[in-house]
Amino acid sequence: MLTPLLLAAALAFTPGQAPAPAAPAAPVAAGALALTNVRTTFGELGGPRPLTPLLPGDVMFLGFDIEGITTDADGRVQYAMFMELLDSAGASKYKTDPANKNDFVPLGGNKIPGRAYTTVGLDQTPGNYVLKVTVTDLANKATKTVEQKFAVAAKDFGIVAVYTSVDDRGQIPMPTTGMVGQPLFIQLGIVGFGRGPDKKPNVEVEMIPLDEKGDPTIGKASLLPIRDNVDEKDAGVTIRYLLPLTRAGKFTIRLKATDKVTNKTHTFTLPVTALANN
Repeated sequence: MLTPLLLAAALAFTPGQAPAPAAPAAPVAAGALALTNVRTTFGELGGPRPLTPLLPGDVMFLGFDIEGITTDADGRVQYAMFMELLDSAGASKYKTDPANKNDFVPLGGNKIPGRAYTTVGLDQTPGNYVLKVTVTDLANKATKTVEQKFAVAAKDFGIVAVYTSVDDRGQIPMPTTGMVGQPLFIQLGIVGFGRGPDKKPNVEVEMIPLDEKGDPTIGKASLLPIRDNVDEKDAGVTIRYLLPLTRAGKFTIRLKATDKVTNKTHTFTLPVTALANN
């Protein structure tokens, strides 16, 4: 099943490609609610993610800006959010109750970030779906809705749920852009693997960073085998890589998983930027 989770706080997509930069939009006046700058992302805080059909086990993160929201004299905004998932026929598959939010906006303005995400169940039926997120400004009852179409692929072997975090456990999300000297953890899951006669998986995952020219920055990929310590009931496993940001630049982290039982491979690329701290 698809399990939607609602997060208060931020981030439209063109299938199969990253969104093109948009021209600066005119500011939205207070009281004229709008949901803008909509995009799918790598994790909660990551950069834009090209949205191709999602494998079962993956997570789609959707962020957006809530503009024109009413801010009171104390720098507080009060609003409600709820989310609904529809199938290709428009039938509701799941929806949340409205969640009231009271956020602090100490830097002023009438725009705040918002985000939502939905996880794709390992047994989810392939097809097209729509994620709807509705925001209501509780000060004036203005309401806006954003809809995001996405597709779920058939169950298969692959890399899913890729995001970056500050900590190794993946509990503190981090943008895919950081400062030189900052550690970054790449979190990911492997699903759909086969099992040998011993009931164990035999998967090898490699990670290699590429520079802006597409050349590897190290001579040998970092390899991580997945074989032992995987319960027979587990349909997927989570792993992580530490990526210290040691120099400024734009990089592409190439992740490749190989299932040696089924002879299947899957590659996932994650853009990462390190900014100079001078």
